[in-house]
Amino acid sequence: MITIYNNIQQAIANQEKLLAVLIDPDKFHVQNTKPFIDKVNASIATHVFVGGSEVEAELTTILVKEIKKHTQLPVVLFPGDVTQITESADALLFLSLISGRNPEYLIGKHVKAVSKLKDTQLEIIPTGYLLIENGKETAVQRVTETQPLQKNNSSHIVNTAKAGEFLGMKLIYLEAGSGAIEPVSKHIISEVKEVLNIPLIVGGGIRTTTALQNAYQAGADVVVIGTAFEEDESFFDSLKK
Repeated sequence: MITIYNNIQQAIANQEKLLAVLIDPDKFHVQNTKPFIDKVNASIATHVFVGGSEVEAELTTILVKEIKKHTQLPVVLFPGDVTQITESADALLFLSLISGRNPEYLIGKHVKAVSKLKDTQLEIIPTGYLLIENGKETAVQRVTETQPLQKNNSSHIVNTAKAGEFLGMKLIYLEAGSGAIEPVSKHIISEVKEVLNIPLIVGGGIRTTTALQNAYQAGADVVVIGTAFEEDESFFDSLKK
């Protein structure tokens, strides 16, 4: 069976770069779904990610069902909590916050998710999630009560990412956080990419095409953009097919 993860791997083998548009159900009005997704479909985006740090129960299901009416792109859950799991999506990033030391976000939430996941058809993709210092406190930091990895200690970031791979993660996600002042730096991305044998996702603070290209050039296989589109949908104009 061809899976979303297989497609990511195939894209990497073909030297294709992928772009995910992240929609936070807590910050998005469902009635705006069609015009927004029309812009996504007209852009170079390859995936739609749905999730956030703090989302009301049922909002994710409602939004995912609406998104699926208007696009053939894969819809992937990027959940901040068990309550954001919905079988209406195509896949789920099974995120373990390996940059932090809060057991709830390393394994606790995952155990609670099993009863919701075991009877779904969701493709579950184990993902090592690393929060990187960006200059301000993020929602992830506040909700999980963890500290980001210091950006001036790239060796620790690299070792943490590689440990995630050794633990069996299929993806590594470097995240500066929603609304980050600055994105993950090129040298951190390149150093992490150099040691990995699994795909690398990078998100947070990417608001310009220059920042997007910098992330790709440094080695990101998938770049995630969220806040930039929330603040200015005209950003899609620079990303048309």
